[in-house]
Amino acid sequence: MEFTKSHDVADLEESMIGNHVTLGGWIEDLRKMGKIVFVTLRDASGRCQIVAKGQAGSDISSMSRQSVIRVHGTLQATKSHDFDFEVNAGSVQLLTEAVHPLPVDPMGRLQSNIDTRLNHRALDMRNPRTSAIFRIRHTALQSIRNYLAKRYIEITTPKIIGSASEGGANLFSLEYFGRTAYLAQSPQLYKEQMTLGLERVFEVSNFYRAENSNTGRHLTEFTSVDIEAAFMDYTDVMHTLETLIYKIMQDVQHTCISQLSSIPHHLTAPATPFEVITYEDALREVNEHGHKLKFGDDLQDAHLRIVGENHPGFYFLTDWPMSLKPFYIMGKDGNPEISKSFDLQYGHLELSSGGTRLHNADMIKERLIQQGLNPEQFTEHLGVFKCGMPPHSGWGMGLDRLMTILTGTSNVREVVLYPRDPVRLLP
Repeated sequence: MEFTKSHDVADLEESMIGNHVTLGGWIEDLRKMGKIVFVTLRDASGRCQIVAKGQAGSDISSMSRQSVIRVHGTLQATKSHDFDFEVNAGSVQLLTEAVHPLPVDPMGRLQSNIDTRLNHRALDMRNPRTSAIFRIRHTALQSIRNYLAKRYIEITTPKIIGSASEGGANLFSLEYFGRTAYLAQSPQLYKEQMTLGLERVFEVSNFYRAENSNTGRHLTEFTSVDIEAAFMDYTDVMHTLETLIYKIMQDVQHTCISQLSSIPHHLTAPATPFEVITYEDALREVNEHGHKLKFGDDLQDAHLRIVGENHPGFYFLTDWPMSLKPFYIMGKDGNPEISKSFDLQYGHLELSSGGTRLHNADMIKERLIQQGLNPEQFTEHLGVFKCGMPPHSGWGMGLDRLMTILTGTSNVREVVLYPRDPVRLLP
């Protein structure tokens, strides 16, 4: 059976009119007008009209929508307002038949809820809106790597680890040849260690968090973009993050015009520099709405929604209390109760968290004890910091949450191929 094709639909152009082409794709639509059959053929690059008469028309007229076909014919001009040209089919070959009824309608004429679409994710990928989202994700990932690779080394850290690396309780455990292992919730300790010799590193990878959160913002498996940079302060890596966000949005805006139109979503690169407000600024804004938060209280979702109403775009939330930050975060000179840290917010949505790290082993050990953690569980990590660790800063950013902004979606499950949450383990 021959099943190769000479061109993708997107390869076709006016200068090729009169040429023989072989296309492969699936039947998106089919209609008969007398002895002529008009077929909309779609492949991953676009769609094209097929005009079939005679034997070709007879063959294709009995085929079901979404079936995969191979068409050999001649490119010609068209009178259709929906297509630039069409293919006059000489022969049509059925490669795979789609059995009806299908579990979801890829064209979206019959609406399916998100759970039904996720249950049939591969078929859902034929929906132009869904495929547009993942082409945008592809562009965003390319943009991230292209930008960071100019000054950073890409690394891959372990995802199966032998201890609760950051002291958190939200870890998945598994049996590992008679021992207990865990799935990493971040690359934090490893990426810090790598600044010892590589200075500036980044990672784009999946991590895991055993949080029983059933919201449109949380997943148990998520993609994180992380950097760590020696000889840089938290304000330096804030600038790196701001520049990266701007570049991603600019690249998507200019590269994914048709995809943004398919969703549809209007995207504009944000103004820079991003606004900066402090934790105490946010505290005042929240308390002006009747709350009675005091210094040291964490900002919950309801509080951040208040702050987000005042700051609807991107903004940095800085100078958090040390008591709210992990053991590896450094305090400010002259005011050790305030951390050299930040969150990047988009309205009420937290996208990133980062800061300047402690690089002195004794100070890290002291912080571990203050937070009720056992320094003996961090012996190897502390040992690295006795080998001449440079001062360093970094951040981690949730790619999936950023994708909801890039695509104008409200549920993070829309932008992840096969999302994992507390109730979804398949497909």
